[in-house]
Amino acid sequence: MIKSMTGYGRGQAKVDGLSFSVEIKAVNHRYCDINIKSPRLLAPLESEIKKQVSSVLRRGKIDLYISQDHTAQLVNKPTIDKQLAKAYLEAFSELKEISGLSGEISLEFLAAQKDVLVLNDVEFARDDLWNCLSRAIVEALNSIQEMRQNEGAATQVDMESRLALLSQSIVLIEQSAALVPVEWQQKLQERLSRLQENGGDPQRVAQEIAIFADRCDISEEITRINSHLEQFRDLLQQQEPVGRQLDFLVQELNREANTMGSKSNDATLTRHVVTLKAELEKIREQVQNIE
Repeated sequence: MIKSMTGYGRGQAKVDGLSFSVEIKAVNHRYCDINIKSPRLLAPLESEIKKQVSSVLRRGKIDLYISQDHTAQLVNKPTIDKQLAKAYLEAFSELKEISGLSGEISLEFLAAQKDVLVLNDVEFARDDLWNCLSRAIVEALNSIQEMRQNEGAATQVDMESRLALLSQSIVLIEQSAALVPVEWQQKLQERLSRLQENGGDPQRVAQEIAIFADRCDISEEITRINSHLEQFRDLLQQQEPVGRQLDFLVQELNREANTMGSKSNDATLTRHVVTLKAELEKIREQVQNIE
């Protein structure tokens, strides 16, 4: 079952006073490109986060937004710089003596001085952080996977209907292609009759018939297209990501269609080839979003 590369998922977990929320947004991309925006205390866990996400989401531009619920547990702790506080007190006392002014130094005034009180991040054990965070990530991954699978299922239904249209076009192309040499041969035979009446060379006309029949033969292209379509259908049933393989097959199908178009000297045949290429373009657009 194929999966889309686009999707959104959200997860949240609370463990032992810690609480994390995780949002995952993904769009199509040639490779797996993971970007993380998270609180500073999670920086040491970035490699583990990417490993966990990439084990589930194989392709796409993936953005993770991780936030911590500050109400769950204290994350910043005020710390007193005792040496600095004493230095301020000594400086104020000296200033009082020098100026001859009176006045008391209040606790509020001292605490308001720069860097006397500093907020430092509370340190958490790495295992405690990961235990909580990984649960939130798993929930978000399950959510986005469900969306990608649903969108992939809808895409697969659409592509299978278009593959059926391609197969019908190939049948029509094969039927039209079989008539082209016959029609051309009839025209050349009429020309041969006129040449014979005027003493022309019938062997030359016969050679032209053979050359034209070989030049407009598209049987090999039809065989390869049918083979590619069968491979395409097989890949749609795979469980592993197949987006790149499908993209390659679409390129090969377009190459064969272009070759058939260049060989076509018949209006009906050309019309069928144009229809074939139009459906291939629609499939190509769908394939760009498959994981």
